[in-house]
Amino acid sequence: MTADHPTPALTALAEAHGVATEYWSFFGDRVSVPASTLRMVLRAMGVDPKTDAEVDAALTDADEGPWRELLPPSLVTRPGARALLLHVADGHDVTAAVALEDGGWRDLPIPEQRPAARLVGGVLVWRVEVPLPADLPLGWHTVHAWQRPFGGGEPDRTASAPLVITPERLPDPPTRPGRDRGWGLMAQIYSVRSRASWGMGDFADLADLAALAGARGADFLLVNPLHAAEVTRPIEPSPYLPATRRFLAPLYVRPEDVREAAYLTDAARATVAAARAAGAAGADPDRIDRDAVWAAKRAALEVLFAVPRSPGREAELSAFAADGGQPLQDFALWCALEEHYLGAERPAEAWDIRSPLVADLRTELSARVAFHVWLQWIADGQARDAQAAATASGMAIGVMHDLAVGVHTKGSDAWSLHDMYAPGITVGAPPDMYNQQGQNWNQPPWLPGALARAGYAPLRDMIRTLLRHAGALRIDHVIGLFRLWWIPAGLGAGAGTYVRYDHEAMIGVLALEAHRAGAVLIGEDLGNVEPWVRDYLSARGILGTSVLWFEREGEGFRPPEQYRRALLATVNTHDLPPTAGYLADEHVALRARLGLLTRPVEDELADAVRERAAMLALLRDRGLIVAQPTEEEVIEALNVLITAAPSVLLGVALVDAVGERRVQNQPGTDKEYPNWQVPLADSAGRAVLLDDLAQNPRFASLLAAVDRAL
Repeated sequence: MTADHPTPALTALAEAHGVATEYWSFFGDRVSVPASTLRMVLRAMGVDPKTDAEVDAALTDADEGPWRELLPPSLVTRPGARALLLHVADGHDVTAAVALEDGGWRDLPIPEQRPAARLVGGVLVWRVEVPLPADLPLGWHTVHAWQRPFGGGEPDRTASAPLVITPERLPDPPTRPGRDRGWGLMAQIYSVRSRASWGMGDFADLADLAALAGARGADFLLVNPLHAAEVTRPIEPSPYLPATRRFLAPLYVRPEDVREAAYLTDAARATVAAARAAGAAGADPDRIDRDAVWAAKRAALEVLFAVPRSPGREAELSAFAADGGQPLQDFALWCALEEHYLGAERPAEAWDIRSPLVADLRTELSARVAFHVWLQWIADGQARDAQAAATASGMAIGVMHDLAVGVHTKGSDAWSLHDMYAPGITVGAPPDMYNQQGQNWNQPPWLPGALARAGYAPLRDMIRTLLRHAGALRIDHVIGLFRLWWIPAGLGAGAGTYVRYDHEAMIGVLALEAHRAGAVLIGEDLGNVEPWVRDYLSARGILGTSVLWFEREGEGFRPPEQYRRALLATVNTHDLPPTAGYLADEHVALRARLGLLTRPVEDELADAVRERAAMLALLRDRGLIVAQPTEEEVIEALNVLITAAPSVLLGVALVDAVGERRVQNQPGTDKEYPNWQVPLADSAGRAVLLDDLAQNPRFASLLAAVDRAL
């Protein structure tokens, strides 16, 4: 046994906490996780045994832990699916009841049989399995339990825990009358600019694009995550590395659409107009400058915030703030602290939300906190208007939001929910054929135990906010709700291991909130995903995803007729080049320019030629293209091809509809490429504005072709 090989006891301890001690790699190898990695992961979970004796003690503690508690920390289940496990001291009776979310009360029948017992700390403890009534309503309830000595008397032990009853299965996505499936448009909304926007796409552009697509038969508009980022420069450009997943980015607010803009004084109106001009001046045709856009918008929004609000508007704002509660106040405080410490070193005490310094600053910065609460109210209202425009256009679903995998290590969520995240750990992906060193996404993972003790409230609140004004939610890297690749600080991305989550609870919470919102859930399940996960998601009514270019079969491509029904099927995705760029080998040329190729460029080009030839042969065999098709004809044929799939939803990329060639995100780069900063353009590199889409023949032709094919 080598020095870094785990002992059987350490292996058992890791597995007891859901930490994988071995796994199968992308390349089919069985990998054993070193003891040092297991110890670092366990330490992040609050388990830090240093000697063999301490490992044994920790293993005993993990084994006996549930037996020491009268109730589990929480229970998320489906109607009648699981029993409630109580642990009762010998010589005692127990009673239990459920306080329903609607204020009702249900007593739970306690069976006389006690099927198991064990000594815990010298006390005999019995396990009591209490069946939950199958007719408990869906919702967020609380179970209470009371332990009394035999013969009666006052309880000598009480406990309560969240009890969440979730739907068995979500229904199929809604569709237009006369159709059993639908299609939609996919866009990076920041890239979709109009003549009225301030240098990047915003909520008003979102509403207009949704209405435009809806009028042409689309049922949804999938957009990039609209999570809030920093409020000071530099603003993180990646929408997949947000400061919080709970709140919206005020960067997308259209200042002119704030109602108080109608009541500006002449001087204030001039100030807003000057800010608008500054924002428009930053509309670089080749690159989106979020810092310049936000500087201009913030100046205008501060003027609008100062306008007296009517009693009705003030009441709406107060209700919004009350509904947001402490999480909203904490996020607004984080924003104020970002501004307060701009350009200065932040003291360590300021990174602790519970510190006396932060308490003092909450009072000192109360005016800025109020401003950022107001910003969220404005953003929420404009997001509501966008969803209203989408459904008014005929869309059956409307706006489809995207949920990022995690948050920035220095962001609002990591600060305000510090106890929910594993310290000294980031998440990513193990090595695969595309990233041979693995990937580190610089995002802290949720602690499984902390989530359970919190009754999954942080997850609930996040999903509830995202679905407030949306008809669907796409979950990026949905396998992260089952297991995540944890990377201890100081180790390479490939030196981590998997940590399991209670997927029944995580998926259940998502399903309940989607059920309440009447929303559709889509899980991005591409890549190395175990087949049972896809089956599980499908059984819960959660759609998977399929990308045409990834559906390989031998040297060619799998017929779309063989795709799953419970899918969102698309030609490409945001991490791939637009189809026009793919057909022109731009993906090879770009990686060659950036030095990202691990093989000779000639070999990469040869593979691209073979792949393209196989796809064109498939299109010709089906009569979808002529012998010498144009780029536009090939792109249209590819999108028509996937309509042959039985999949209930199909997605059309806006970049494909206008002939854009540039990729939005080039994996493996940071500063080398303007990731998430590329404004929408056509195949010649000319800017495409939202105002001109309705008259764009290529856009109209592609959307009409897909709509006819359905």
